[in-house]
Amino acid sequence: MKLDNCIFCKIANGEIPSRTVYEDADFRAILDLGPATKGHTLILPKEHAANLYELPEETAAKVLPVAKKIAALMQEKLGCDGLNLVQNNGEVAGQTVKHFHLHVIPRYEGDGQTILWKPTEPAAEELDGVLAKLK
Repeated sequence: MKLDNCIFCKIANGEIPSRTVYEDADFRAILDLGPATKGHTLILPKEHAANLYELPEETAAKVLPVAKKIAALMQEKLGCDGLNLVQNNGEVAGQTVKHFHLHVIPRYEGDGQTILWKPTEPAAEELDGVLAKLK
């Protein structure tokens, strides 16, 4: 399914021009217009899913192999020193477009980006409580 009012559906399906890095029957990967680093790419499914929770299992199974291809290309052609895969769900997590997409962000020594979090120090009882809820 595609949504008529979804900008990423339009980009993924070629209705809006983009700087396409990779394309197959299910995905279009494009350069991010506001990149964190040189080569920052977004992998967009051609079928609409608002987020990871709505993403069909079949599409989810295909997205990581696409990310691996793009990562290898970035390492070979851009000489990146590492990379981050980032996928946000919901506004609180930083999602700004309600169409599932995976960021492939090449990292370079001294690039000034910090895609990290501050680790917390929960007590063992708290970890056990979380584990019990997730099982």
